[in-house]
Amino acid sequence: LQPDELQSGTFTVTNIGSLGSTMGTPIITQPQVGILATGAIKKRPVVIEDDDLGDIIAVRHIMYLSLSYDHRIIDGAMGASFLQKVVAELEDHDPEEEV
Repeated sequence: LQPDELQSGTFTVTNIGSLGSTMGTPIITQPQVGILATGAIKKRPVVIEDDDLGDIIAVRHIMYLSLSYDHRIIDGAMGASFLQKVVAELEDHDPEEEV
């Protein structure tokens, strides 16, 4: 994107994982109110809660998300709620389904 293409934006999604970075702190471009950074998707060991087996360790694909926002516009509860909804959409996404 060119600088003039960012002038009327209100929110940015940036992919810091495209070069292998797992996480970072995205900086808001004023006058936007927020920015979401996506890290690289990597295999990691995670604890899975299973009703029959209890807690088990499994290897899963993990991607970290980092959200920065202007606290004059968005409070912490709203930011956390937004991030939870993004996570739910990503976790429930069917890769075979067209977006």
